[in-house]
Amino acid sequence: MVTTRQNGSLYTNIQNKIATIEFGHPASNSFPLELLKRLQKEFQKLSENEQVNVIILKSEGEKAFCAGASFDELVAIENLEQGKQFFSGFADVINSMRSCKKLILGRVQGKTVGGGVGLAAACDYTMAIEAAAIKLSELTIGIGPFVIAPAVERKMGLAALSELSLAAHEWKNAYWAQEKGLFAKVFESISEMDKEVALLAEKLASYNPQASQEMKSILWENTSHWDKLLMDRAAVSGELVLSAFTKNALKKFKK
Repeated sequence: MVTTRQNGSLYTNIQNKIATIEFGHPASNSFPLELLKRLQKEFQKLSENEQVNVIILKSEGEKAFCAGASFDELVAIENLEQGKQFFSGFADVINSMRSCKKLILGRVQGKTVGGGVGLAAACDYTMAIEAAAIKLSELTIGIGPFVIAPAVERKMGLAALSELSLAAHEWKNAYWAQEKGLFAKVFESISEMDKEVALLAEKLASYNPQASQEMKSILWENTSHWDKLLMDRAAVSGELVLSAFTKNALKKFKK
């Protein structure tokens, strides 16, 4: 079932200490700002929920995992404040994932672009299928993956971030992403991946929650400055999106 709602959908199901968040949007599971705000709040809420030990993040359907930020909202930005607010959406979500007390498993069933790559990188352990190619296409429209870059670099290293962001026109396949550390495992089919995701979630849910929380804080050491850093990066993107270069690039892209 794929949502037809203009602002997308977000559902959370909790069973056996495992919370599964499923997001969806008719435009290849992209994110309008309202949906990002809902996802941010959901991570904050689950972080404090004592009935939850582990979180699975997934998206609807069998095609794209996430096409990044909403193109329609990107085109509609008219001033600096709107620009900063728009790009702060992914900054807030990544920071809520970083500070969430629960381990987060990513389930990536298809192609992933821009902010979607940032989400996959901000998960603590991500599995994918062979069809889950990734791309950071921001430079092609005159902006850059500035907000998500810290999350991508933390997971994949500076060389991989450089290759992804500079070869902005190229798709990298799931095995490349696995080799660089974004994906822990890659599967031939969604059903195989889902079995493994469920198995790992079950195991993690059975562990001492305090130990898991301590482990997570170690994995995210030296990132407390991200609250400011990602907002500063959002402001840079918000300024660039108003440039003549980007406005022209977006017009061409829309046509």
